[in-house]
Amino acid sequence: MNIFGIGLPEMALIMTLALLIFGPKKLPEIGRSMGKAIRGFQEASKEFESEFKKEAERIEKVVKDPPMQAKLEPPEPKALSNAAESAVTDAEVIEETSC
Repeated sequence: MNIFGIGLPEMALIMTLALLIFGPKKLPEIGRSMGKAIRGFQEASKEFESEFKKEAERIEKVVKDPPMQAKLEPPEPKALSNAAESAVTDAEVIEETSC
């Protein structure tokens, strides 16, 4: 049995010291609280891992999508004539104000 690099003799020594320090009444309570802490840590790490995977997949999707391409459409003839008329009227206004 090898947990976190600690063998059976080392584990027995740690348990004996914990029993001597905390006593038989406190030991189950400490074990429960440590179990809850470890479970909470595992749940938080799983949640972090799932969020990380979601973001990685979203980024991969964005990178794999082809880039947007700009398309230029030719201007409509009517719009062109309106722009020309507007330029002429602007030029007339400038000439009148400069006189």
